Amino acid sequence: MIVFVALLSFAAWVYLCFFRGRFWRFGPVLDEGAPSGRAKVAVVVPARDEAESIRQTLVSLLAQKYSGGVSIVLVDDNSSDGTAEIAASLDASERLAIVSGKPLPPGWSGKLWAVHQGLEHEWARAADYVLLTDADIEHASDHVAALVAKAGRDGLDLVSEMVRLRCATAAERALIPAFVFFFQMLYPFAWVADRKKRTAGAAGGTMLVSRAALDRIQGVSRIRHKLIDDCALAREIKSSGGRIWLGHAEGARSIRVYAQWREIWNMIARTAYVQLKNSPWLLLGCIAAMGVIYCAPPLLALLAHGLPRLLGALSWLAMALVFQPTLRRYRRSPLWGAALPAIGLFYLCATLASAVRHYAGCGGGWKNRVYADK
Repeated sequence: MIVFVALLSFAAWVYLCFFRGRFWRFGPVLDEGAPSGRAKVAVVVPARDEAESIRQTLVSLLAQKYSGGVSIVLVDDNSSDGTAEIAASLDASERLAIVSGKPLPPGWSGKLWAVHQGLEHEWARAADYVLLTDADIEHASDHVAALVAKAGRDGLDLVSEMVRLRCATAAERALIPAFVFFFQMLYPFAWVADRKKRTAGAAGGTMLVSRAALDRIQGVSRIRHKLIDDCALAREIKSSGGRIWLGHAEGARSIRVYAQWREIWNMIARTAYVQLKNSPWLLLGCIAAMGVIYCAPPLLALLAHGLPRLLGALSWLAMALVFQPTLRRYRRSPLWGAALPAIGLFYLCATLASAVRHYAGCGGGWKNRVYADK
């Protein structure tokens, strides 16, 4: 039995290293210094109680150096902390529209209802591209220009980026690089861009979408109930024949702070079971897979003998090596590669907590709302 587990774990890492779209790579990233264009861009920012970050986000969007013109639609989703008032204090009414969110109707998630209202604004309807971004993302001054240049040059309907996440607190330094690594494993960027592959993924911090594609898929109404809305939108666009691209951002970064381990735990637990389609069978499969892929190698390397120990050590080394590009991106010590089994166990436990929340009727809770997680 031990030999079988060792062989299975080693085979899994051979597959992940060589046959899963080289998901572990540092890139791709957008070209720097992309020229400006003439396409009109509307930015839709859904915001609910984002007083801590909204000013920094909007100021970075208002500072975009793009000749085609950038208008911003902030949808204030019934905030109680003065988010809309902070936005209004910027005194940029010619380029910034503040929409007061209507009450949330049944069947919609709060974020997608806010996005829908933003997409219905006249600026968004008249735009060639709509940039969907979060209220806690800071954009470099040439970011919109680079996104539009990529979309126009390659004929893309969706250009999305995994923004650079904060990695400053102890919790962030320990857990955030692995979050990016696992995301790449689930949605290999090369497979997302390959029209022959069914894999479709996106990252909600930056999603530049052509207005034509949005009209073709009826905006976000088809995915109104989805909690993992970014990947759901990518699937709709790709299945409709659209071309999509997903990469790493150099021109956008998250300013959301995860000060405590519990905050990252809650971030994972909110949607992890949704990723498994709320299926107990897929959950059991996830437990088995995580056990074989992440937990078995160090146990075999430290406790087994002979061939199982050798295979366990090689598997542990393989995971540490493929984690290195992500660690370099976040300027973390290479030694964190050896800790990936423990980090994976943390994510697995948060996934189990997500399932418990689902069956307790409180799955998908966010910003003082609880949704029927789907």
